[in-house]
Amino acid sequence: MKKGSMESRFPTSIFAMYLVVLLLMSGIHTGIIVLMNKLQWNEWVQAVIPILYWSLIAVGITVITRWRMQKTYDEPMKQLARASRLVAEGDFSVYVAPIHTSDKADYLDLMIEDFNKMVEELGSIETLKTDFFSNVSHEIKTPLAVIQSNAELLQRREISEEQRMEYAETILSSSRRLSSLITNMLKLNKLEKQTIRPVPEIYDVCRQLCECALQYEDMWEQKEIEFDADLDDRAYVEADPGLLELVWNNLLSNALKFTPRGGRVLLRQVSEGGQIKVTVSDTGCGMDEETLKHIFDKFYQGDTSHSTEGNGLGLALVKRVLELSDGTVSVESRKGSGTVFLVTVPAALKRV
Repeated sequence: MKKGSMESRFPTSIFAMYLVVLLLMSGIHTGIIVLMNKLQWNEWVQAVIPILYWSLIAVGITVITRWRMQKTYDEPMKQLARASRLVAEGDFSVYVAPIHTSDKADYLDLMIEDFNKMVEELGSIETLKTDFFSNVSHEIKTPLAVIQSNAELLQRREISEEQRMEYAETILSSSRRLSSLITNMLKLNKLEKQTIRPVPEIYDVCRQLCECALQYEDMWEQKEIEFDADLDDRAYVEADPGLLELVWNNLLSNALKFTPRGGRVLLRQVSEGGQIKVTVSDTGCGMDEETLKHIFDKFYQGDTSHSTEGNGLGLALVKRVLELSDGTVSVESRKGSGTVFLVTVPAALKRV
């Protein structure tokens, strides 16, 4: 907290000044009484003058106090109240200017600063919510449109059996994509709300990597991709195996998906410095700098030509799982030169 941030907007010095002024006024009052007695003024005059004197002092102190309160507290709070009302009505462009510079900020300045941060965050959340619904609507609408159009084609009597199988396969593919989208959305939502809590256990991650890789054997053989694995015999981590499996499956499927026929995918694992490092690299299409900035954003798909192959949630899931597992993920890529994902997770302190 900034220096002086908790100082009162009505500091003791103000009340000390009031006390000094009142004492001076009392001294002047005593002097006036003595003077009037010495000059032997009329008793009525001697009674009226002190009343008028203290009335003027009371009015002066009241006006000064009111002005001070209005300037110091009332006006800033009214400004904050007006801003709060605008935010409540949905205007997230509101900004309340601080009263003092940062080196002289007090608690009201900090309240205004926190208010501005809150409004900025609310604006970001509103934007994300709008983008989310827009993306979800698009991602759901696309496979549904494909399913509908192919279902209509299937109703035609004159189509051949080959065409019928082709339309049915397209419907099945779109249904799987829709199912994958909904499943990933539910998983990501539960992970973000921590409905799914990691259940760590010590296990051999090398064995898990091998099992995950073998699931895609048909895929790399079909595309004639050279798949290499460079793993230790054993490497132990303490993590939730079900969640980490999501990480490996997403990275491997993306690497194989975006690597052209005849390309190469490398799965490598090393243990160093109390950490397990897993690298998934490919010779695929790569990504530009703009795509790299948003690669872990929900629904972001930099390469629209491959939009039918995913829904933009896989890497968001990867990032969230690793956050919950005390791990990290980084990516290096160049357009046309392939991509390298590096996952780092803590090694287990003891082995089973």
